[in-house]
Amino acid sequence: MKTCVDGLELNFKSLSEAEITDSLFCGFVRRQEVDKCFRRKDGLWIVESDPFTDDWDENDYRELIANLKRTALNGIVFGAFADNRLVGFCAVDGELFGRGGKYMDLSNIHVTCGMRRKGVGKRLFSLAAEWAKAHGAEKLYISAHSAIETQAFYASLGCAEASEYSALHTEKEPFDCQLEKAL
Repeated sequence: MKTCVDGLELNFKSLSEAEITDSLFCGFVRRQEVDKCFRRKDGLWIVESDPFTDDWDENDYRELIANLKRTALNGIVFGAFADNRLVGFCAVDGELFGRGGKYMDLSNIHVTCGMRRKGVGKRLFSLAAEWAKAHGAEKLYISAHSAIETQAFYASLGCAEASEYSALHTEKEPFDCQLEKAL
């Protein structure tokens, strides 16, 4: 489906396992300069300075591609394209989990550097939420980067702290904020 975002014509589509290749990510820039992050201290969320650069290397891309290929087989991977170039993507694992099987996992959502704050991420999130709801989920689960910019993005979409934490996510990324979005 074609959509105009910030004056650019974008094409959003689901991606098959075969379409998820190294070349798909040619020119995609994950880089994020982080200064302030949310940290949990004594049961409260506080903002602390923790400057670092979050970026992906070749191994990270290999792992990402393998994960997205698996997700495409049991869930959905959406891509956002400008001039046939990937500028954003998201993935929802198709398996329900949690008490009562209410959650589906938004396992990935990323927008290339130059396209952030233009509505691409919000459109991808909307597609992910619609797909999860249509496939039986009551909530979307998000293990999200703790950077204040990332948390502001999710708050703008109505996400809140998850009422149930996934041990799998908290063990893998202990500094992530565990969020949910009611569908």
